[in-house]
Amino acid sequence: MIAALGTLVFVATLWLLVVVGASVLEESGAKIAAALKGAPAAHPSFRRSFVRVRARPRLSQPARSGRSWRAAA
Repeated sequence: MIAALGTLVFVATLWLLVVVGASVLEESGAKIAAALKGAPAAHPSFRRSFVRVRARPRLSQPARSGRSWRAAA
């Protein structure tokens, strides 16, 4: 009985892997074929997005302390 259940689990897992593999191949099969041929994909999935880079704000100079504060330290 355990062997029959083990076989059933194995077959179900194998079937699930085939179904998932087929769906992945359906989604990106053209990209994979183009990559294997060395040709660019017809419709790239990414788009260029331009990002503005802000300049770093200038930090103010540290306040200089007088001689009396230096002596107290």
